[in-house]
Parts: sequence; C-alpha cells; structure tokens
Amino acid sequence: MCTFFRSIPEDEYQANKTEPSLYTVKAVFILDNDGNRLLSKYYDRELYPSMKEQKNFEKNVFNKTHKADNEIAFLEGMTIVYKSSIDLFFYVVGSAQENELMLLSVLNCLFESLNQILRKNVERRCLLDNMEGVFLVVDEIIDGGVILESDPQQVLQKVNYRADENPLSEQSVAQHITEKLALTTNVLQSAKEQIKWSILK
Repeated sequence: MCTFFRSIPEDEYQANKTEPSLYTVKAVFILDNDGNRLLSKYYDRELYPSMKEQKNFEKNVFNKTHKADNEIAFLEGMTIVYKSSIDLFFYVVGSAQENELMLLSVLNCLFESLNQILRKNVERRCLLDNMEGVFLVVDEIIDGGVILESDPQQVLQKVNYRADENPLSEQSVAQHITEKLALTTNVLQSAKEQIKWSILK
C-alpha cells in the first residue's frame, strides 16, 4: 500500500499556522437578563474598537445564548464561553482557535470568586452594589488579555477579601491600587538598571 503526501508550500504553511499566544482572552462581559451591559472589558483594541460595535457584538451574543443550555458558542469568528445565574450572564471571549477549556477555567474562576464576594448571592442588584470588588476580581484574573490566575481562592487572597469580612472599602481599593503602582515602579526601575548595565558593558 502506497501513501502519498502533498507537499505544502512554506507560505501556505505560515498562513495556516497559528502562533501560540499569551493573549488568550479577547473580552469579558457581564449582562443582565435583558442583555444590558453591567461590566465589560475588551482586551483586543482591534476587535471591536467602538462602543457601538462592542454593544452590537454583546447583543448578538446575548440573542444567541440567553435561551441555550450550552456553555460554548461560536459567533463572528470568536469562541465564547458563558454561564448564567439568576438574572446575570457571564461571558468570556477568545479567538476561534482558543482552547475552550482555558476559557472555561477563566469563566469558572470569575464566577466562583464573585460567588464568594457576593456571599453566594450572584444577582444583578448585589453585583451593582459591589462593582469595585468585581473590577478588582476581573483584574486579578486577566491582565491585558493574559490569564494571570484561575484559582478563586488565590484571587480572593490577592484582592484582600474574605467572605466573613465586610465588603471592600474605599481604603482597601486605594491600598490595592497603591500596591499595583509600587510593583509597576519596581519593575520599571529594574528594567532601567538592566539597560544601564547592558550599555556600560
């Protein structure tokens, strides 16, 4: 038995090859049961650059998913994983080539973290009352499209939140922002030092 393989030209191979990327998540958004946006973060500025395009995309996603029992949808060349709770819909969006399990791990981490912060009362009113905590959770899980954390307990530790403590105060939010800025300053200082020493060599 003879098997023939077609030789693939280099340019065709490069066009079909998808490079692995750390930038896994294209967007995260939470909608209410009418499809209205409560929170959204788009990490790929070229994907939907205007607010109008983002809202149209969210509307299309909501129309496709709000009555479905699945966890995964494919729309407009995107892989979308989602979950609903009472009157909320949680969405994590990746490219068509993205691993659904990675996106689901982000979605589950987001949902479980919010479940702890909202004391197992994951619904619209409670979410709106705790938006600063919700934004902190999202920022601890994803930074610029890169997945930083998928363990809800680690996320809760990082945002200094315990289920038995009071909700996040302005002071703890300010402290979190100050710590992030200090970390960024340290990274920049270290980079400057490395550049200086590489030039002096």
